[in-house]
Amino acid sequence: MHSKALRAGVAAALSTMLAGCAPFLRGPAPAPAAPPADFPEAYYQEAAAQGKPVFRVDSRESLVVIEVRRSGSLARLGHDHVVASHEVGGYIAPGEGRADLVVALARLAVDEAALRAEAGFDSQPTGSDIEGTRTNMLEKVLEAEKFPFALIRVNGAEARQGDVTLSVAITLHGSTRTLQVPARIDADAAGMSVTGRLSFDQTDFGITPYSLLGGAIVVKNGVELRFRIRARRLLGAGELLKP
Repeated sequence: MHSKALRAGVAAALSTMLAGCAPFLRGPAPAPAAPPADFPEAYYQEAAAQGKPVFRVDSRESLVVIEVRRSGSLARLGHDHVVASHEVGGYIAPGEGRADLVVALARLAVDEAALRAEAGFDSQPTGSDIEGTRTNMLEKVLEAEKFPFALIRVNGAEARQGDVTLSVAITLHGSTRTLQVPARIDADAAGMSVTGRLSFDQTDFGITPYSLLGGAIVVKNGVELRFRIRARRLLGAGELLKP
C-alpha cells in the first residue's frame, strides 16, 4: 500500500477508535425532557417550603467541560476531544451543605471550536468525525439508552465564600464513585457560583479505553473535567416546578 494511503487508512481507523473512547458524548436521540424518577427534587421542594435557602442551577450560565486526550506513537494521526454540557440541571441547598445535579448525556456538545481552542488542541475534527464520535460513544460505550444521565451528588456546598473541598459522588454508566474536589464558592443572598476542576479514570466507571496496533494508538484512561455552576435563589417552593 502506498505510504500516503496507509497513513490515511490508519488515521481513519484512529478516528473511529477515538470515537469509541470519549466519556460523555451526545447521540442522535433526543435527551429525556425530565430528570430521572429518582432525582431528589422533593428534597428541595420540602426545604424551600420550610423557608430554607434553595438555589436552582441556571443552565444558561453553567458549563461542564471534559477533555479526552490520545497517546501512543501514532497519536498524531488522531484528535483529542472536548465534550461539554450547556444544560446542567439541579439544585443547591447551602444550609444543608448539599447539591444534586443532572446531565442528560444525549444533550452534550462535542468538539466545539472555542472549547477546543481553550483546551489548547491544535486540530479540528470534521463534522462527520464529530457525528461518528457521538454515535459510537452513545451506543457502544455509554449505553445511553440504558443509562441516559450522569448524576452528581455534592456534599460540602455550604453558602460561604472562598476555597473549599467538596465530596462529589458521580454516577455514570451504572457506577458511582466519590471524589474529593477542590473548588471555589462565591455566594450572596441572590445567587451562587461554584467553580473547580477534577480528573478521573474511565475505568472507574466500567469504561475500557480503546487501544490499537499493540498500543501504538491508545486513548488515555484519565480525563479532565472543569466546571462552572451558577445558581439563583428560589423565591418559593412553586418555582421548583417551573421549566
